[in-house]
Amino acid sequence: MSIVLRKLLEIILKRNPTSSDEQQQQQVLPLPYGDMGELDQLPSDILIQILRLLGPKEVAKLSVICKSLKFSVSDNRLWLHFLQTHQSDPSWDSVFFAETNLISGYPLPSFGQRPQLSFKHIYGQRAQVPGAIIIDGGSGYCKFGWSKYACPSGRSATFLEFGNIESPMYTRLRHFFATIYNRMQVKPKNQPVIVSIPICHYDDTESARASRQQLKEAIYASLFDLNVPAVCAVNQATLALYAAKRTSGIAVNIGFQVTSIVPIFNGKVMRKVGVKVVGLGALKVTGFLKEKMQQNNLNFQSLYTVRALKENLCYVALDYEAELLKENTQASFQATGDGLFTLSKERFQTAEILFKPHLAGVQAMGLHHAIARCMENCHSAGLPGDNDWYKTVVLSGGTACLPGLAERLEKELHGLLPPYMSNGIRVIPPPYGVDTPWFGAKMIGNLSTFPGSWCVEKKKFRQKPRLGLIW
Repeated sequence: MSIVLRKLLEIILKRNPTSSDEQQQQQVLPLPYGDMGELDQLPSDILIQILRLLGPKEVAKLSVICKSLKFSVSDNRLWLHFLQTHQSDPSWDSVFFAETNLISGYPLPSFGQRPQLSFKHIYGQRAQVPGAIIIDGGSGYCKFGWSKYACPSGRSATFLEFGNIESPMYTRLRHFFATIYNRMQVKPKNQPVIVSIPICHYDDTESARASRQQLKEAIYASLFDLNVPAVCAVNQATLALYAAKRTSGIAVNIGFQVTSIVPIFNGKVMRKVGVKVVGLGALKVTGFLKEKMQQNNLNFQSLYTVRALKENLCYVALDYEAELLKENTQASFQATGDGLFTLSKERFQTAEILFKPHLAGVQAMGLHHAIARCMENCHSAGLPGDNDWYKTVVLSGGTACLPGLAERLEKELHGLLPPYMSNGIRVIPPPYGVDTPWFGAKMIGNLSTFPGSWCVEKKKFRQKPRLGLIW
C-alpha cells in the first residue's frame, strides 16, 4: 500500500497545472459521495490511476469491498487499459476489431448492428477462453500452433491437393492432421481446432457445391475421428481479410499453384459475384527466376535457394519500362550452403509475370486485370450496405509480400477503372506476411465468445451431417 500511495503522490504532483479550466474541472470532479470514507474525495481520474497500478486481479477483488469501488472498477476505460497492457495479442486494434465485428460468431451481423461492449466482461471472458489449435493448410506448406501463441509454432509440407476429392481424401486428411498433432505434442481432445482451408472449386455450379460439401465433410469427419471436441473451418481468403481488420473486401491470395481473387461481403464469399482464378502462383514465379538465373550462368544447388533469393532480393517495379533503363539495380544475398548471389534486372523482372504472364509463356490474365474485372462485377451486383466495400484489396501469400506489389496494383487499377470505381481503392500488403491467414484464425480463437457459433461439435455433426457449415 505504501508503494501505491507513493505513486499516487507522484501522479498528483505531476498533474499539468497549465491545462484549460474545463479540463481542470473534469480532472478534479470527485466521485459521488459513497462508502469509501476519505477516498471519496479523490478525483475520478486519480482513482482510476490507482486501480491501473493494482492490476486486473486486485481490481476484481476490490469490487466486493464497497458499492463505490464496485462502480469504479467497472469503468470501461480501466478495463480497456488492462486489455491493452495485459493481453498477449500484439495489437489492441485487432482485439477491438474482433470483439466489435466477430463477437457474435458466424454469420456476422448486418452493417450497423454492433454490440455494446463491456470491456470488463470481455477481459474476464478472454482470460477463460481455452484457445484453439490453428492449422493453416495450403497446397504448399502448413503453419500450425496454439491461438495463445504469439506466432505459429511450426511449419510442415502440406502434401495435400485440396482441390482433389479422390477416394483416399479422408485417409490422407486424417494422416495429415494426426501428423500435425504429433509434431505439436498435444492431444486432439484438449482444444477446439480452427482449420484454414484454401479456396477451391471456385464456381457456383451444382457440381462445385457438391465437391465443396464432400471435401468439407471429409475434413470434419477426419478431425472428429481423432476426438477433436469442436471444429471451425474457415477459408484462407476470409481469414486474411479478418487479419487486415476488415469483414468486406477483395482477398487476393497468391497461392502455390494459382492466384485467387475472392470477393467477400460481410464475411461471406460472394461466389455468385464471381471468384476469379489466375493460373499463376508462387511456383511459377520462382521457376521464372530460376530460368533467368540459368540464362545468366548463375549456378545453384536447389530450388530452395532460388526461393530464398526471390524472397530477399526481388521486388515489383512501379514503372517496369523505367526500371529497365536504370543502370544499377544490383543486390546480393548470402544463401545458406550455396554462397553469395548477386542479381540485377532479374530482381524486378521476376515478379513482372504477375502482370504480364506471357513473359513466362503462360496464357493467363494479368493480376491487375483479374482484380479489375472482379471489382466491376462487385459494382454491378449492387449489394446493400457500403457501396465501396469492394475497394479494399487485401493481399496474402508469400509472393504477395514482395516489396512494391501493393503500390503497383493500386496504380494499375486506377488506370484500368473509371474514376467512380477507382477513387478510394486501397491495396493492403499481407498484414502478417506469409502467416496472415493464421493470424486471422488467431483473432477467432481468442474471442471472448469462442467457440460459440464459430465451431461445430462432434455430436451435432453426427446428427446433421449436411449442415451449412462455414466455408
